[in-house]
Amino acid sequence: MRRSWMAAVAAAAAMSVVTGCGDDGGRQGATPSPTAGRRLTVTSTAYGDGGTIPRRHTCDGADVSPPLALTAVPPHTASLALLLQDPDAPHGTFTHWLAWDIDPHTRQLAAGEHPQGATEGRNDFKRPGYGGPCPPRGDRPHHYVLTVYATDRRLSLAAGAAPADLLRALSGHTLATGTLTGRYGRR
Repeated sequence: MRRSWMAAVAAAAAMSVVTGCGDDGGRQGATPSPTAGRRLTVTSTAYGDGGTIPRRHTCDGADVSPPLALTAVPPHTASLALLLQDPDAPHGTFTHWLAWDIDPHTRQLAAGEHPQGATEGRNDFKRPGYGGPCPPRGDRPHHYVLTVYATDRRLSLAAGAAPADLLRALSGHTLATGTLTGRYGRR
């Protein structure tokens, strides 16, 4: 009897450790969990999820943001936010684009379009707006993760806000998220 009780306690302890593994430990690239567990869909006519990002949308081309389409945005969304990051960058996650307070009715963005109603933060190129993929020459292709967040309020962050500020503001206010991942490498 004592042995089965100890096994149950050990199993419960193991489950608490496993469920606690979602903590990001303060990493900048961590994604806040949606409070409702809902997903929205992010797609692009330029590339599919996991596909190669066309040169036009990189530092080797016109360096314009890709066209985007959003579906399944929750009906009570107050605003949208987006974050494009390269988790494969040599010195840690590199932010290519961050924007918030995007009009909640936005369902499409044309290539190079500034999101309606949005404030764009400073990317890691030290400028506001989109900065396309530009991995070091010779690296294996990097992954570029574009995450769109549906929020229950406007975030009203200062224009110079950093990715960590955006993620902090999203915490507890995210209704749904969606991602689109592309790859790009330079020879």
